[in-house]
Amino acid sequence: MNVNSQNASSTRKPKNFNNPERFIEGWYWVIPSKNLGLCEVKSVTILGRELVVYRGQDKRVVICDAYCPHMGAHLAEGNVEGNELRCLFHHWKFDAKGICVDIPCLDEPLPIKLKTWPSAEKYGMIWVWTGEFPQQPLPFVPELEHKDCDVAFGPRFVMNCHPNVVGINAIDAQHFNTVHKLLSEIIFEKQELNENAITFINTTYSDQDSFLIKLIRPFYKNPVTYSICYWYGSIGMVTLGFDLFHIHVMFAMRLLEEGKAKVQTLAMIKKRKGILGWLYNRIVLWLTKIVGNHFIKADIRIFQTIKFDLKTPIKADQSIMQFISHLEKQKPLMWKTWKLARSRDIEFTENRDKWRDALSND
Repeated sequence: MNVNSQNASSTRKPKNFNNPERFIEGWYWVIPSKNLGLCEVKSVTILGRELVVYRGQDKRVVICDAYCPHMGAHLAEGNVEGNELRCLFHHWKFDAKGICVDIPCLDEPLPIKLKTWPSAEKYGMIWVWTGEFPQQPLPFVPELEHKDCDVAFGPRFVMNCHPNVVGINAIDAQHFNTVHKLLSEIIFEKQELNENAITFINTTYSDQDSFLIKLIRPFYKNPVTYSICYWYGSIGMVTLGFDLFHIHVMFAMRLLEEGKAKVQTLAMIKKRKGILGWLYNRIVLWLTKIVGNHFIKADIRIFQTIKFDLKTPIKADQSIMQFISHLEKQKPLMWKTWKLARSRDIEFTENRDKWRDALSND
């Protein structure tokens, strides 16, 4: 790798990466599924946008904008009736697609539609797609695609830096040595799964293993495989593997005000049948949470005070630069409005063309 050329390219400030006013269109976690009961409605703010989420009688989740299109009453004050939501103020009622189906003082409802957003449930969480139609499936670990999983919720916390910055910690080869004293050499190979997902894989065997690896060596002599799959720059799926035995941790993140990150961690494992399978998974999930919490604690101090600015990238930062490049190619949306983010050059060109058109029409 040519470090000098990488230094030159790093002078071009990324438009999406670590931008507190932008996020990538995609799936983002809302709340744990268990926190929303049958026929219950709740208020949530996701990526700066105020929403309501409710569960209908059919157990399906609906997510829509928070305010009634009539006079702006907050719909979280309303009631769920069957699979529909009725506003508390004037009792206008909207179905699961946001269509107004009842206005008590009128014989027929007006052709009004409340903005709804695609939603789904997986990994014990409710998710929302921040665009019109989902372009990708819910985030998954490549190894567990199309498989049912058992999950265990880990800690939830807020970091004083952007989700992108928290995420790249998992591919920061230098910090595995300096902070965790884990492995002597880490070299990642990247693979782009699709427009929104990228995987980094490392297989390591070292004569100078960390304490954790030394505990494993008497029972396991082969290389340890470590990989992470990123989705939308804000969700990281970490896999640690020993041949047929793999553990998985999800870091589901979303952007908060002032460029901070809200992080929900989950331990994941393929579902197994029977009582013994259930017990085995419970033990593995418990151990995964312990290991995950150990590594998180070592990094939290750094992310609560960091002011990220990669001014001098070196060869060891190659994976981070690849991640940034991957993120820059994705579709950016604006904080709070969820509208497409466009560069100033494009906006200037459009405004200039409109001005010219106006002159030609005079």
